[in-house]
Amino acid sequence: MQHVSGIEDKAKAARKKKAVYGTDVDLESYESEAKPQGIVADAGDLPSIVRKAALDVGVKLDSESSGAYVQMDQTPVVAKSLYEGVEIMDMASALEKYDFLQDYWWKLVAPDADKYTSDVASAPPAGYFIRAKKGMKTVFPVKSCLYLGSTNLNQRVHNVIIAEEGSELHVITGCTTPAHVQRGLHIGVSEFFIQKDARVSFTMVHSWGKEVEVRPRTGITIAEGGSLSNNYILLKPVKTIQTFPTATLAGKGAVASFNTVIYSTMGNIDVGSNVNLNAAETSAESISRVVSVGGEVIARGRMTGRVPGARAHLECVGLLLSDKGRIYSIPELDGQSRDLDMSHEAAVGRISEEELEYLMSRGLNSEEATSVIVRGFLDVEIKGLPEDLKQEIKNITQREDLKGAP
Repeated sequence: MQHVSGIEDKAKAARKKKAVYGTDVDLESYESEAKPQGIVADAGDLPSIVRKAALDVGVKLDSESSGAYVQMDQTPVVAKSLYEGVEIMDMASALEKYDFLQDYWWKLVAPDADKYTSDVASAPPAGYFIRAKKGMKTVFPVKSCLYLGSTNLNQRVHNVIIAEEGSELHVITGCTTPAHVQRGLHIGVSEFFIQKDARVSFTMVHSWGKEVEVRPRTGITIAEGGSLSNNYILLKPVKTIQTFPTATLAGKGAVASFNTVIYSTMGNIDVGSNVNLNAAETSAESISRVVSVGGEVIARGRMTGRVPGARAHLECVGLLLSDKGRIYSIPELDGQSRDLDMSHEAAVGRISEEELEYLMSRGLNSEEATSVIVRGFLDVEIKGLPEDLKQEIKNITQREDLKGAP
C-alpha cells in the first residue's frame, strides 16, 4: 500500500507541476535552419501574404508609424526608422555597430535560465534593436512583425529596447503565421531598459497556428520616474504558450502596468507577469481578462513589495463558457516591508442570465448576445496610450469572431 501511495503522490506532483509550469517542448522535433529571405527597402514592398498576416494582428505596416521592423523566419527583411531620434536595427547589425550593447545584451534574461533561453543564446543573433534617444517623444508607434512562414521551424529571436532618459516610445508587435503554417516553435527573448523619466508602451498581439508552440522570455528594468504599459492580446488558437515577464522597478516613482486579454478555444496557455517593487513610491498593476470556450488557461501574477509605501494590485477575472475549458488563476502577493498597499482580486464565472436575456429582448439571438457580452468583457481600459493606439487595440478585439460555447 505504501508503494501505491508513493506512486499516487508522484502523479499528483506531476499534475501540479504541469499546472504551474506548463508543457514541455521537444526542441529536437523542430528545424533549426531557416531559408534566407530577401531584404526589401520598405514595408510596402513585402509579399502580400506577409502584409496580410501583419494586418491580421493589427500591425498596419503602410499606416503612420515611427518606423518598422519585419522578420521573416530568421531573416530581418525590413528595419527602418522614420525619425532621427528613433533607431531601429536588426540585432546582429546593432551588436556589430555598438560596443555599448554588451552592457545590455543578456543582462535581464540569463542565457542559461532554461533550455529555451539557452537555445536562443546558441543561435546567431536575430530580432530587433529599438532605441528612443534622450528626450525623443514619438507620436506614432514603431510597428514590428515577427513572421513565422515556414512549417516546423524553430524561430529564435532576441530583442533589445532602450528608452533613454526623458523619451517616450510606443511599440506594437504582431507575432503571426500564415494560414498554411500550422506547426512551429517561436522562442522570443526580450530585454527592456527604461531609463529615468522615460515612458514606454509595448503592445504584443499573437496569432499563431493550431500546432504552434510559443516561449517568450522577458526581462524589464525601470529607472526613477520611468513607466511601462505592457499589453498582451491573444484571440486565436494556439497549441501552447508559456510566458512570465519580470519587471524590476528599480528607481523612485517607477510604474508598471500589465494588461492581458485572452480568448481561448484550445491548447495550454500559461501567461502572467512578475513585478519587483524595489524602490520608494513605486506602483504596479496587473489586470487580465480571460474567456475560455476550450483549452486550459493559467493566469498568474506575482507582486513583491520590498520597500515601505510600494503599491500593487493584481486582478484576474475569467468567463468560463464551456465544460471543455479551464481557467486557473494564481495571484501572489509577497510583502517584505511595512506600510505596503498590495491587493488582489480573482474571479471565474459565467455569463449572467439577466444580461443575456436583456440583450435577447432587444432583438439579438443567443449567439449574438453572447458575442456582445464577450467583447465588452475583453474591452480592458488601458491607460497612458495615445488615442490612436487605444483605438487600434480596441479594433483588434472588436473585429474577431468571438463566440460562446457551441
